[in-house]
Amino acid sequence: MATKSTMKSPARKAATTARKPAKTVPQKAAPAKAKESKPKPVEKPERGTAATVKEKTAPAGRAEAGPSAPEKTQEKAKPTRMETVSLIDRPKAKATDGTPKVRTTILPPISKLVAKPGLTTPPPGPVEPPPTPPAPLAEVAPSVEEEPKNVITIKPPIIVKELATQLGVKNFHLIKELMVDFNIFVNADQTVEPDVATKIAEKHGFVLEKERREKGGGVHKEEKVIVAPPPPEPAKEEELKPRAPIITFMGHVDHGKTSLMDAIRKTRVAAGEAGGITQHIGAYRVECKGEPITFLDTPGHAAFTAMRARGASVTDIVVLVVAADDGLMPQTIEAINHAKAAPHVKIMVAINKIDLASANIDRVKKQLQDRELTPEDWGGETITVPVSATKGTNIDQLLEMMTLQAEVMELKASPTAKPRGTVIEAQVEAGRGPTATVIVQMGTLQVGDAFICGDYSGKVKSLIDDHGQPVKEAGPSTPVKVLGFTGLPNAGDELLVMESEREAKQLSEERLESKRAGKLATPQRATLETLLEAADGKKVLRIVLKTDVQGSLEALTGALNQIESKKIDLEIIHAGVGPISENDILLASASNAVVVGFNVKVENMAVTAAKHEGVQVKLYSIIYELLDQIKEAMAGLLEPEHRESVIGHAEVKQVFQLTRGIVAGCLVTDGRIARTARARVLRRRQPVYDGGLATLRRFQDDVKEVRVGLECGIKLGDFSEYQVGDIIECYVLEQIAQKL
Repeated sequence: MATKSTMKSPARKAATTARKPAKTVPQKAAPAKAKESKPKPVEKPERGTAATVKEKTAPAGRAEAGPSAPEKTQEKAKPTRMETVSLIDRPKAKATDGTPKVRTTILPPISKLVAKPGLTTPPPGPVEPPPTPPAPLAEVAPSVEEEPKNVITIKPPIIVKELATQLGVKNFHLIKELMVDFNIFVNADQTVEPDVATKIAEKHGFVLEKERREKGGGVHKEEKVIVAPPPPEPAKEEELKPRAPIITFMGHVDHGKTSLMDAIRKTRVAAGEAGGITQHIGAYRVECKGEPITFLDTPGHAAFTAMRARGASVTDIVVLVVAADDGLMPQTIEAINHAKAAPHVKIMVAINKIDLASANIDRVKKQLQDRELTPEDWGGETITVPVSATKGTNIDQLLEMMTLQAEVMELKASPTAKPRGTVIEAQVEAGRGPTATVIVQMGTLQVGDAFICGDYSGKVKSLIDDHGQPVKEAGPSTPVKVLGFTGLPNAGDELLVMESEREAKQLSEERLESKRAGKLATPQRATLETLLEAADGKKVLRIVLKTDVQGSLEALTGALNQIESKKIDLEIIHAGVGPISENDILLASASNAVVVGFNVKVENMAVTAAKHEGVQVKLYSIIYELLDQIKEAMAGLLEPEHRESVIGHAEVKQVFQLTRGIVAGCLVTDGRIARTARARVLRRRQPVYDGGLATLRRFQDDVKEVRVGLECGIKLGDFSEYQVGDIIECYVLEQIAQKL
């Protein structure tokens, strides 16, 4: 018990000693004075600090809030021991040995609670930081506003469900918008065009940016618009160098164009041509007395009108080949028109086959004069050279006149300009992929050049000359075969060399994308009118066309589309270059089509598929045979017409009512009445009934026919309303094959 009293008394003493400095703290007492108070009574109450801390946290605020309260209030506060707050705060400042003690308690340090009334006394240092945080916020605010808001980036192709996720909407909501607003029917896994996606994003308050990310580049990088090189500017005189002339042979079929080329090139090309006509375009280069000449050999068949027109647009000189015994033919006149339509093209005439006995050169010259091609020896400007391809007569003179005409035209080009060329022919070769025969028109095309040609880009992997030898570069007027296309270009497309392969690829992607968008822009929907048109019974012949080269494909497509018929349509569901593959057979099987090949082979897998699917494959090597058989096939699809042929008449003389029905007793007035034929009842020249004969009897016997002047009993189907005086007209239906 003595220990308890000893322990309580120092605590009371400590409380009494704490009363005096408690009054001095609110009277502008500096914290330093509090530290100067005696630390002796502070050492002992360590045992009761935990309890005092819990009890004094709340009263401490009250004691600090009313420092000027009278002493009576302080005496009433004795049982709560509010004065011990300051005593507990002091031992934290200094321990007995002078080292600070670290105590871990659940409650926060009471020194922080005590420091509140002294906020006016501490230096203004800690008060300054609060206004500083808003300053950087004000500076950052403008930069946040400058960034684009609600920007979504999607890399094409844009999938519906990915776009819906970016916009924060459900898939079916987005699909409904596409159906209602844009009339586009897609599912969640299909794609939409970037233009449509941009409009939808704007409707939802977003900005769509197509993602074009590069290494080290940001997503929001601005798209650089890639455009094709502009048309070339006229080169300076010092840059222009003489170039070889590009010469095209044109004329009617079998007038000797290929034989003339054969005589010039000393090769046997005509011997390998089926049907004696050139089936595709070739470009060759020939040396004449040290001067190079480039030749384009265009076919002479009428189906290749478009190819001849394309050849004339590239060439400088057109050599019109006319047979001396035939004169000007329809295809020759077409060739003249094409050559005249091409700007800056000079026309020369080679009168071939002068060795024949029926040759008449003057008649040919007169026909040329009628076409405004007056020969030089007749006072005109058209060079005419009589030649013989088989005998080799005047071939050298023809070449000399070509070089002379080229010198007069002063053909020049800049070999240092940006390379440009024109595709003469394009085809797919095994092991090489898409290749094209290109004539360089300006600049120097080199291996490794990145280019754009039509809708496809590429990089020149190899250049092959007309002799089949690889070359490193090709100057103006040089025909070369270019390897490195990403797709098959069209004959007549312009090949342009780009700055980099990346730009060429990007431009190709944009062109292909716009091409796809054009096809999908106005989808064809089934309407009542189209259904009625389809229900009129009009037949369609569907074919899958495969050819060896692009030029033949264009020409055959044009010739087939020119077949006119109001009764049947010809639909080319697929046309391509290359051998007939299994995919072609499956496409034809699904579309109920016929596969037609021109100068191509059938792959092994395609042969098996054709037998399995029952698809007919027809191969041709001569164009006019193909066209004739296609016309016959179209006519064969037409159902034969049924025409009536009246074979006789019978007049009803009396009507008999029998147990088996009503029968008309008739007299055959002309022709015959046949049991297997059809008949109609005419009453006052108006048909009353039309149907087959149910019964034809002569007395009691059934007969096959009754001829003129004889009587018979006739019963027509279920007709029973015969009247005396009716005429029964008997006729048969004949089938007549329809024509286009």
